[in-house]
Amino acid sequence: MLKRAHYIALGLVVVLTLIILNLPSKTTARLKLGIGSSFIGLFGLANTSRELAGKAGDALTPRSELLKEIETLRHDNQELRLQVNRAEELARENARLRQLVGWPQKSKGKFKLGSVVLREPANWWRTVQIDLGTRNGLTNDLPVLAPDGALVGRISSVSLTSSRVVLLGDPNCKVSARVANATGDMGVIGASGPLDSEFVEMSYLSKNADLKPGQSVWTSGVGGIFPKDILIGKIVDTRAGEYGLNTVARVKLAASLNALEEVWVMMEP
Repeated sequence: MLKRAHYIALGLVVVLTLIILNLPSKTTARLKLGIGSSFIGLFGLANTSRELAGKAGDALTPRSELLKEIETLRHDNQELRLQVNRAEELARENARLRQLVGWPQKSKGKFKLGSVVLREPANWWRTVQIDLGTRNGLTNDLPVLAPDGALVGRISSVSLTSSRVVLLGDPNCKVSARVANATGDMGVIGASGPLDSEFVEMSYLSKNADLKPGQSVWTSGVGGIFPKDILIGKIVDTRAGEYGLNTVARVKLAASLNALEEVWVMMEP
């Protein structure tokens, strides 16, 4: 049965071939054109696939190139961060220099700028060393101020090239001070403990003194060392003194003693 079907198919092919061969030339050409056009879509699809594959190959960047680009971007990012840090540091430095230059111009006194060159970590109290000495005209007991003009302390000893500054809060640096209130209550700035550099105590105030948190405390000018009206700080709170005979106020210093880098030494008030 199967062989008979093969014979029939073969016969049909032979007959079809003979018919095509005997067709007119125009008809044969049209038939070839029709058969060929049916395969054009397949050929076009194959060419398109090859073009897409080529473009995809061009678009894919080798892994080594990608790693190089990532490393370049990482390096550029680090450079930008460094530039931002430098810009911020320059801005802080400019602000500090403007402060240093601007404040003395508003004051009537004569000042010399010194740098803090030494702190003694073993010292229980408060002293620093600056790079000005007798060759710069310094003597003992000259007032020392922060860059913004707040009181820091006084010169306690002087050598040729350097001086020791005893800071507010040290037992050896007592200051006569007044409160900026209606009655101008006066007291003495003294020690407040070696570990508390932001605060000092103002003692010997009247027990009836009109004291409130936030009131400013200034030098009174009494005592012969510190001229009048140098800012010391602000009152934080108060308590009764010994036996209730006077009042003691805790004062937050206007100057940050732990952050001193430069100071002004008042040569003349």
